[in-house]
Amino acid sequence: MAGESFGEAIAKLTKLLSEKAELGDVATLKISQLTAELEAAGAKRCVPEERIKTGFITFRNEKFLRNPDLYADLAKGQSPKFMVFACSDSRVCPSHILDFQPGEAFMVRNIANMVPPYDKTKYSGAGAAIEYAVLHLKVENIVVIGHSCCGGIKGLMSIPDDGTTARQVSNILTTSRISLEHP
Repeated sequence: MAGESFGEAIAKLTKLLSEKAELGDVATLKISQLTAELEAAGAKRCVPEERIKTGFITFRNEKFLRNPDLYADLAKGQSPKFMVFACSDSRVCPSHILDFQPGEAFMVRNIANMVPPYDKTKYSGAGAAIEYAVLHLKVENIVVIGHSCCGGIKGLMSIPDDGTTARQVSNILTTSRISLEHP
């Protein structure tokens, strides 16, 4: 059925019901249930402002207000034991995957979890984050995590070497490609 069109599925159902009339009541119930599910799915359109508001209210009620001591301590400062470089992919949340609680990990997220070579003038975002984490937060562990089906890595491996890519992106990608090809 996965490859069928909507029209083909309806034609099959119509044929089945014409051949087995006794299934009419069951079909009516199933169609009513499916219609209700589809209507509910259509009604759940994402309104960005509402989604953000609802998310914050849930955080406040379910986490913040239930753990006042934790959040009072976190307000005083942070001393994470981990620094994590992870992909920006919305499907992969390092805190969920590694079960980190607030205050446990200093996170840097970017496309394809890239950690470019340290340079005071180029790639300053990643370098500044490492410097801050190591020198000021005194993190003890730096972790770089990747994930399967990463669009950033796929894109990286398909960028042409003909100079058509922006210079800074090209420099980072060239370094990353070398790292991937020669571990």
